[in-house]
Amino acid sequence: MRLIRCLIVFGLLCSTFSCKDDKKTEIKPDEPKINVRKDTAKLKKETQPSRSPIINVVDTTAPKYIILYIKDTAASSERISQKLATAYGVRIPDVAKKNKLKITGPPVAWYRSNKAPFYFEAGLPVDKKPAKLPKGFYVKNIGGEPALIAHFYGPYSSTFVGYEVLTEWLKDQKKTRSGLPYEIYVTDPVDNNGQMLDPYKVQTDIVFPYK
Repeated sequence: MRLIRCLIVFGLLCSTFSCKDDKKTEIKPDEPKINVRKDTAKLKKETQPSRSPIINVVDTTAPKYIILYIKDTAASSERISQKLATAYGVRIPDVAKKNKLKITGPPVAWYRSNKAPFYFEAGLPVDKKPAKLPKGFYVKNIGGEPALIAHFYGPYSSTFVGYEVLTEWLKDQKKTRSGLPYEIYVTDPVDNNGQMLDPYKVQTDIVFPYK
């Protein structure tokens, strides 16, 4: 159950109790949970949380994964949330199961634009490469190269601050990115009772491969 909850970390928080019987409603695998915001220009104009995010930066080697992933587009941040929830909660796990693959780590995402239309890739680490994949699914190896990683704790809407910190570090060190940055959603944002955790206890890793 913890893995499934981790796979549906995106979208708006829904009610956890039924109005009729006061019982917790069942969380569907493709039900969004937290709103993903990638419209950076708009975010910078909005009032940010009074408490700054916690960002711990490490210069290290990116962890190695075999990623089973999809490519998609969205016209809005809200649609990103919905599509990621379906990808992580239903589409990718179904293909992994049919190909007898084990999911071995947390969700990963690449965002190729910070304004609409949004182009993104979403994937899950698996234990091996499948022999054959259905149309619209892909597999790739990531990690093993030098990388600057920001261990980010705080509201997801503030993750752009982590990107700015890493970009400034690369500039100061006269380094350049060797690939597209990506995010690893390390912490399950939902506790055992189905409640959202304090965002400052939820870890998102922002990875900048560099050379």
